[in-house]
Amino acid sequence: MVRPMRIVHVANSKPLGPEGATHSTLPFENEGLMDAYSNAVIYASEKVSPSVVNIDLFQKGRNQRREEPSLQKAGSGSGFLFTPDGFILTNSHVVRNAQEMEVTLLSGETHSARLIGEDPDSDLAVIRLDTNGLTPAKLGASRNLRVGQLVVAIGSPLGFQTTVTAGVVSALGRSLRSRSGRLIDNVIQTDAALNPGNSGGPLVNSLGEVVGVNTATIMSAQGLCFSIAIDTAQRIAMQLMQYGRVRRSYIGIGGQNIDLPRKFIRHFNLSQEQAVLIVGVEGSGPAQKAGIQEGDVILEFEGQPIQNMDDLHRLLTDEKVGVESSFGVVRRSEKLNFKVTPEEHR
Repeated sequence: MVRPMRIVHVANSKPLGPEGATHSTLPFENEGLMDAYSNAVIYASEKVSPSVVNIDLFQKGRNQRREEPSLQKAGSGSGFLFTPDGFILTNSHVVRNAQEMEVTLLSGETHSARLIGEDPDSDLAVIRLDTNGLTPAKLGASRNLRVGQLVVAIGSPLGFQTTVTAGVVSALGRSLRSRSGRLIDNVIQTDAALNPGNSGGPLVNSLGEVVGVNTATIMSAQGLCFSIAIDTAQRIAMQLMQYGRVRRSYIGIGGQNIDLPRKFIRHFNLSQEQAVLIVGVEGSGPAQKAGIQEGDVILEFEGQPIQNMDDLHRLLTDEKVGVESSFGVVRRSEKLNFKVTPEEHR
């Protein structure tokens, strides 16, 4: 039921504008609310902006006069310092194939940067300036985010350095397909405006803590922007700094997602409706050594149901390298269990 509005006459009030609106007749303190919102955005942007950098990428190319190859600008993006000794977190697609990188700080200083490591599967990369005394951003915890929470994006869209946009967390736990085809989990959806050049910049909460790495937009839509959760980014960054790559395990198969027939589900008393059909087995790979064959259907790995290749990828982490693991498969009309020892994927 719609509640009727009660109109209250306020005597002796002084009009503040041409419409005669007064502080007494406003339903809430507009000015105070706007100040609180503005102050949160200002605080976050001023705290993090000194850590945000613009990254220009260069590749060798020939000019129109066909002279010797020279370095030509091939793109740009954003990143942010997360250690005082020059380590910068950004997107893999920002720095990929760059032969030289130049980083511009908020002060206008420029420095050459070198690649420490990149991971196309998570679309993250770490580069480094050989400079000390820099201002790193404070990293927060994306697991503490809530839908509707204020977030601020900072970056260099279309080359406009240190551009600030604000919005809210629109959704949590999204999945995003990376350019390598692998699924990135726990992605943050936000309506803080992102444009080309924002990639690699920080998504920040009202405390000035980085909670995400801005990575993608849906160009045909408005307000659909995505950031990789900082909890994921920290784990990836540590491996890139330690190994120059992200260690993952593999078993040496090619798979196809399939729907299981009802008869099949009833026969094996399954709780899942999809599985992975093995369409290829790598010679001398872990799966072949264990006896797994083309045509087998993978149902589970270490007791976890496998309904698609993404499920398998999530479970084949670096912790599984060299560890004997159990695979439940169906071959023809028989359910079998194989012990497979995943190897490191290179």
